[in-house]
Amino acid sequence: MSEIAPAEIPQGSNEPVDEGPVWARRTSALWVRYTSSSPIVIAALAVFLGLVFGAIIIATTTPAVLDAWRSIFHHWSGLPVAIKVTFDNVGSAYRAIFTGSVVDPQGFWHSLTTGKGWPNTLTPISETFTYATPLVIVSIGVGIAFQTGLFNIGANGQAVIGGIAGAAVGSMLHLPTILHLPLTLLGGIAGGMLCGALPGVLKAYTGAHEVIVTLMFNYVTYAFLLYAVLSTPFQQPGQSNDIGRTMDPSAILAPLFGTKSGLRVSYGVFVAAAVVVFAWWLLDRSSMGFDFRVTGANPAAARASGINGRRVIVVVFLISGGLAGLAGLVQVASTTHYIDGGFLIGNAGIGFTAITVALLGRNRPMGIVWASLLFAALGVGGRNMQASTGIPLDLATVIQSAIVLFVATPVLVKEIFRLRAAPTATVQLATKGWGS
Repeated sequence: MSEIAPAEIPQGSNEPVDEGPVWARRTSALWVRYTSSSPIVIAALAVFLGLVFGAIIIATTTPAVLDAWRSIFHHWSGLPVAIKVTFDNVGSAYRAIFTGSVVDPQGFWHSLTTGKGWPNTLTPISETFTYATPLVIVSIGVGIAFQTGLFNIGANGQAVIGGIAGAAVGSMLHLPTILHLPLTLLGGIAGGMLCGALPGVLKAYTGAHEVIVTLMFNYVTYAFLLYAVLSTPFQQPGQSNDIGRTMDPSAILAPLFGTKSGLRVSYGVFVAAAVVVFAWWLLDRSSMGFDFRVTGANPAAARASGINGRRVIVVVFLISGGLAGLAGLVQVASTTHYIDGGFLIGNAGIGFTAITVALLGRNRPMGIVWASLLFAALGVGGRNMQASTGIPLDLATVIQSAIVLFVATPVLVKEIFRLRAAPTATVQLATKGWGS
């Protein structure tokens, strides 16, 4: 009998090699994906490390926890008690953040089974969305600038000017809603674009550093804010305080569930959604967005390919400033409906928070949406944590800062979790153009 030779795959054949059952291959692929050092994995692990860091801060600063650990040698059960007290305090803090920013499970179950108390149940998530809505818009504007290798830290000032311009249109013109609201939104965009155009022109035609120029313009806009609400017709009639006119009902972004519900989340969420779609189309589907990304990744290659660098800089600052201005208008049109001398100054300065949110979201629209919701939840839930447990609100800021620190140092995250190289190199930090 002739011996049958085993089947061989000819050299150069594209036939796939059987590596086992389908479920095994899929499991292996998922394992490689979620243990790789891809930006998404690093961002998720950075959030986890930030929460761990926050837990350590809670454990080392809470008197009850410290007392429990001092007593571990006084009784044989001292160590288990100390561990339990630690976990109870950390759990209470994070539970308060969750219930204060998302939903209280007990309240949700009560509303679901009785049909009552829905406004109270939905208030936490409503407040989170109220805070996150303008943050998404301004962070996308900052992220677009980052994609081009430009560092716009004047977004807060641009949001202030946009808020003033939009509120002026919304309070000093009197039109039907169908005309008044779009004009108010356009007023906010125009104010932000005007404020963003100046640093853009200076950067493009004089070489002025955009960091210095945009930083200095923040102070100029704060001075203009005080002037507008104290010395112009925009000031509230009959007032000597720094308060601007109240916007007409036809120009505001009304509460999504009506004023009687008590929920502040407004139709501004649809404005933010439109901005997300616009940013996705601009960056991924338009030739202009391609020019932005090429300029940010390699300015020399952009010049060699015929891309007008000056035009790109000016247009980027117009878009970034316009979105920041729109965010400022959405902020005032959704909440107070008037502007005072402290508008977006201090802890309320969403333009500075937008820098860290854009970094955490990798300058991608959907990444920025999730990062904005996270920062909004930490900010809103932090107030509930302070009221419920007595832990200072500053802890939320500590967690946010720790998350940004770990996102900004991906090598550290890789070493902590022993991550392998990403299976593909298609995703890179879009801020490469800052100085590389």
